[in-house]
Amino acid sequence: MFILIALMQPIPNPGQTSDRHERARARLHRFALSLPCLVTAFLMCLSSQPAAAQGFDGVLTWHNDVARTGQNLNETVLTPQNVKAAKFGKVFSFSVDGQIYAQPLYVPNVTISGQGIHNVVYVATENDSVYAFDADGLSPAPLWQVSFINAAQGTTTVPCGTDGNSSISCNVFPFYGVTSTPVIDPNSNTMYLVARTAQNGTYFQSLHALDLTSGAEKFGGPVVIQGSVPGTGAGSVGGLIAFDPLADIQRAALLLLNGTVYIGWAGAAHGWIMAYNATTLTQTAIFNTTPNAVIGGVWGSGAGLAADSSGNLYASVGDAAFDASTGGSDFGDTVMRMNSSLAVEDYFAPMDQGCRAANDIDLGSAGVMLLPPQAGANPNEQLIAGKGGN
Repeated sequence: MFILIALMQPIPNPGQTSDRHERARARLHRFALSLPCLVTAFLMCLSSQPAAAQGFDGVLTWHNDVARTGQNLNETVLTPQNVKAAKFGKVFSFSVDGQIYAQPLYVPNVTISGQGIHNVVYVATENDSVYAFDADGLSPAPLWQVSFINAAQGTTTVPCGTDGNSSISCNVFPFYGVTSTPVIDPNSNTMYLVARTAQNGTYFQSLHALDLTSGAEKFGGPVVIQGSVPGTGAGSVGGLIAFDPLADIQRAALLLLNGTVYIGWAGAAHGWIMAYNATTLTQTAIFNTTPNAVIGGVWGSGAGLAADSSGNLYASVGDAAFDASTGGSDFGDTVMRMNSSLAVEDYFAPMDQGCRAANDIDLGSAGVMLLPPQAGANPNEQLIAGKGGN
């Protein structure tokens, strides 16, 4: 597997210093992701202006902000006039040890332990590895790499089809490791991610908090993810629905909001959202989308949970039963607004929800994007487009 990094040629500058100095000013402005099993490409730009002048803090989360707009409102270099095929191309590449489904992230001016200051691209793979690469191509090897597997101790990745239901569990082939996009807290120099591992026949999903400068675990991590909620739906035992670390698939990008990490899952039996304190890694809230039914995944094709300036969360749910309008607890094919404790405060389910659920046309196949304030009587709007068809 390879990461391709394409750089825009420097804008001519009479006072330009050495090429190495100019490269040190490189800024990551937008990502272009290919088919998820194959290659991840980065588009980067070399600016004639100092990095600080652009006010670009990096790409720290899926689609650049918690509203999931993908905007960089501080862009000063890329324009319709200079973004042309002739100015972009492959400049260098790095090998990694597995497939990349997560969006790589970028942080400028990171002090790497023993290696000075670098602009860094962070990449997570399905082989349970995380890499830190010099984003300007100044280092031929990773600045650091960590692996969550240890063959000597019997810790491996999770092969798809392990649970005997390949039609469900081989959404990612051939291994499950780190699937979703991590999230970075620049204030504490911490990256949060979820990794899946197997150890001597027992399966785990764990929340990791990694130091950006070295890859070292922080805050006592990793912590094993687990939990249960009251319910009578699929897999319930004694009136409880338990999180299944083997069958529940973590694809939705992580959200960091007001000191809390939010994580979403789509599983063979249910959808889940959980909240963890960012500095203690303790679980603070848990929500099941269909406690009295089945499925209802929170996946959104890898999109992250969205959030607004008031601290509300927004999530979309896949195919499942829906009875919230009659006082029930099941939210199939629904867009939900939740508070920080994961209590549903408002929702929307389309009038054809029953048809969607019966024909695999789930609304939750896409994530929610919160639009910038619009003109008119309803300035705050959100956009979602699920599966369509006849």
